[in-house]
Amino acid sequence: MAHYDALTGLPNRSLFNDRLEHAMAQAKRQGHLLGVVLLDLDHFKQVNDSLGHRTGDALLQSVAERLKEHTRESDTVARLGGDEFAVIESELADVERAAVLPGKLLKAFEEPFVINGRKLHVGTTIGITVHPGDGETVEDLMMNADLALYAAKGDGRNQFRFFAPQMGAQLALRNVLEQDLRRAVAEDELVLHYQPQLTLDTGELIGFEALVRWQHPKRGLIAPSQFIPVAEETGLILPLGEWVLKHACAQASAWTRAGFPPTKLAVNLSGAQIHQKNLDELITSTLSETGLSPENLELEITETAMMRSSPFSVAQTLTRLADLGVRIAIDDFGTGYASLTYLKRFPASTVKIDRSFVRSLGRDVNDGAIVRAIIELGHSLNLKVIAEGVENEEQRQILGEARCDAMQGYLFSKPMEPDRLVSWLRARTPVGHVQPEAWGYVS
Repeated sequence: MAHYDALTGLPNRSLFNDRLEHAMAQAKRQGHLLGVVLLDLDHFKQVNDSLGHRTGDALLQSVAERLKEHTRESDTVARLGGDEFAVIESELADVERAAVLPGKLLKAFEEPFVINGRKLHVGTTIGITVHPGDGETVEDLMMNADLALYAAKGDGRNQFRFFAPQMGAQLALRNVLEQDLRRAVAEDELVLHYQPQLTLDTGELIGFEALVRWQHPKRGLIAPSQFIPVAEETGLILPLGEWVLKHACAQASAWTRAGFPPTKLAVNLSGAQIHQKNLDELITSTLSETGLSPENLELEITETAMMRSSPFSVAQTLTRLADLGVRIAIDDFGTGYASLTYLKRFPASTVKIDRSFVRSLGRDVNDGAIVRAIIELGHSLNLKVIAEGVENEEQRQILGEARCDAMQGYLFSKPMEPDRLVSWLRARTPVGHVQPEAWGYVS
């Protein structure tokens, strides 16, 4: 009990540190390198929150078994606590060999875990440190492995990173960013930009997607790719998501009251928001407070977020939201693991083709085939299909030939702040149809 984890049977942190100290001494005597692989599960908290701690515990046991299957007998696999695991790789000939195991583990985690008859797709993020170059003590090696793990998370998760000396400074900057983001949410430093969505055949405006930006008082405009991962890791994604929802709905409602024809407003939901117990109440109260009609709100959820925990649980949540009258869109379609069995259970009205497939249209035959297959699949399920990231005329033409319904991208408009969007809308709207003085940003 003092040296082994009761849940998984793996060595615990105490025994791991003891074995690491002995392994370092042996590596020094033999002239070998030694690797420490530190990993945790991506978004494990969502599994506990949505499926319960029993399922979470069963998942941890399955992860332990999978780690043992893909490591050598001479390696030490340990559970350090929570969803954090570590491996000691002994007798490494060179640094390059330390990358072999993390690569194998990432590949192994692509296979779903079957827990109580349910398939759970859970990724992992990995940090690697190598002795003696990265540290001479257990404390130094573990601290540097932790820095490498945080760096991998900051780069988007589901990958591995070796420790580098500059990571300490990067972590310090990240901590500053976290504190600044907490202030930004509280003090309204966030702004919304809106990107139009048009039909492919006629170019008719069918809606906008609300996209959040951060107007930092010292660093200027910060892109979502820099602060959304921090928000997800720290739990700030929930108040941030609520801010986006309320401000976007208020703006759309204001435009409708000004005389602009009601149009669809798309707002992104994070995986954490989907598991909020009061999400239905939040949507209902927001629509009531802003006066936006439910049919004019479309909630976008990524395919990966849908499959990250129980698809059946997500389907129930989305069904309740659809019953409110709002529309559901599956974002980044084609990048997750959704099977047709699950897909038909989701009350979606729209699928959005991920920009990674659209980007190569005309150059990559495989991406062209994937795009056509998604469009045909969407239509067979009575779903509208929107292509993201349309940047040139060739892409638009190929999508049109494939009968894609709508498009969104730089070809016709970048995301715009409200004032610029007003000018864009005026140019497309018949004279006398709207009241220009009533348009503007809703704070």
